[in-house]
Amino acid sequence: MIENIFSFITDLTPFWIYIALFFFAYIENVIPPSPSDLVVIIGGSLIAANSIHFIPTLLITTIGSVLGFMTLYFIGSKLDQKVIKAGKLKFIPTEGLDKAELWFNQYGYFIIFANRFLPGTRSVISFFAGLSELNVKKTAILAAFSAFIWNAIIIYLGIIFGNNIKTVDKYLSTYSNIVLTVTIVIVLFFVTKYFIKKSRAKN
Repeated sequence: MIENIFSFITDLTPFWIYIALFFFAYIENVIPPSPSDLVVIIGGSLIAANSIHFIPTLLITTIGSVLGFMTLYFIGSKLDQKVIKAGKLKFIPTEGLDKAELWFNQYGYFIIFANRFLPGTRSVISFFAGLSELNVKKTAILAAFSAFIWNAIIIYLGIIFGNNIKTVDKYLSTYSNIVLTVTIVIVLFFVTKYFIKKSRAKN
C-alpha cells in the first residue's frame, strides 16, 4: 500500500501533489479511515527531494484537516438541532447527548486542541463537538492549531527519513494503536461507570 501511494503521488506534478495532500487531509475526518498521515509524511519526503516546498505543504494540509474537521462539526450541529432533539435517532438517546455536552463543557476545548494527536477518534471528536454546540470560532481556531502542530511534526519526520517511509509508518502505526487502545479503555470505564450509577439509582 505504501509503495502504491508513494508511486502515485511522486508521479504527479507539484500542483497535483498539493491537491492530493489537501484531498487526503480533508477526507480523513469526513470518511475515515484514510491514510492521510502517511500521505503527509510522503509529502515531507518530497520536500526533501525538492519536489515541493515546506510552507505550502504545511498550510495546505492544515487547511484540509481543519475543513474536514469543521465539515463533521457542522453535520453534528445540524443533527443535534433537527434530528436528535426530535428523538428521530433512537441510537443516540437524549441522555447521551446531555452527557456529551457536559463532557465537552468540562474538557471540550482541550479535546479539540488534542484531536490531531488522537488517531482513530478524530471524526468522533469533531462530530460530537458539533452535537455539543461548541463555539464555532474557538473550535476552528483550536482545530487549526492542533492540525498545524501535528502536520508540522509528521512533515518533518518525512523530511528526516526521506525514502525510509516504512520506518515512520511503523512507528506512527504503533503510536496510533497505543492511543486508540487507551482511548477505548477510558471510554469503556466511563460507560461502565454510567450504567452502574444508573442501575443503582433504579434500585
